[in-house]
Amino acid sequence: MWIAKNWKDYEVIDTSAGEKLERWGKYLLVRPDPQVIWNTPKNHHGWKKKNGHYHRSSKGGGEWEFFGLPEEWTIRYKSLTFHLKPFSFKHTGLFPEQAVNWDWFSELIRNAHRPIRVLNLFAYTGGATIAAAKAGASVTHVDASKGMVNWAKENAASSGLANAPIRWLVDDCVKFVEREIRRGNHYDAVIMDPPSYGRGPGGEIWKIEESIFPFLTRMSEILSDAPLFVLLNSYTTGLQPAVLSYMMNTVFASRFGGLVEAAEIGLPVTESSLVLPCGASGRCTFHG
Repeated sequence: MWIAKNWKDYEVIDTSAGEKLERWGKYLLVRPDPQVIWNTPKNHHGWKKKNGHYHRSSKGGGEWEFFGLPEEWTIRYKSLTFHLKPFSFKHTGLFPEQAVNWDWFSELIRNAHRPIRVLNLFAYTGGATIAAAKAGASVTHVDASKGMVNWAKENAASSGLANAPIRWLVDDCVKFVEREIRRGNHYDAVIMDPPSYGRGPGGEIWKIEESIFPFLTRMSEILSDAPLFVLLNSYTTGLQPAVLSYMMNTVFASRFGGLVEAAEIGLPVTESSLVLPCGASGRCTFHG
């Protein structure tokens, strides 16, 4: 398992009965987590002193309950700054477990000793974008939500990257890739964080189990002649590390000679000293 253990402004304090107690800077949040199927005593004082609690509804969705939580605040990871705010479906605008991937590809970019063009697809609020840009890459950031792209721009500006070589695009990722292939544009690295399910602007349905392999096949057409890496993240139960590894070996390593690794990613839990699983990642590192 790859563990995001270098945080100072974030921690999972405790987990029990379908929920996790987290510290985001100086604020404590309780949020549901489907992985937490155990029921252990909630002895930590934070369970009762929380600043925000997301209550899941039996009808789907849920709602926040706040106790002195500001509308927006920031936390830092190394030299990166992130704006946080609670919004629909329990999220805060950041997936802290992804820090283990930021560290991995940032080192690759810094050690490449050449200009690196990164394409970040389904890019959300830009954690991977600003990590790659801070490491010295030029980045094309693509997400279908204008609000998420604007949020990512705020994160970049707060991290000292307002003038960094980042292209911000509000676009359907699948259609964008097809256009880039037709234009003959290529990238040295690709980061993908596709949703389990979604709809395109024309009503096109994306189901990751059906759509991801054809999409990866097209992605192989967009890599440069000397690619650096491909990162694929999955929060879908059916896409286990072995599945990610098989797909990436089939699509990328067989063509470019890369090394594929895949594993669960996770966050350390302070109270238990165990690790909370948070999805899976597949990494393909090339020799170019």
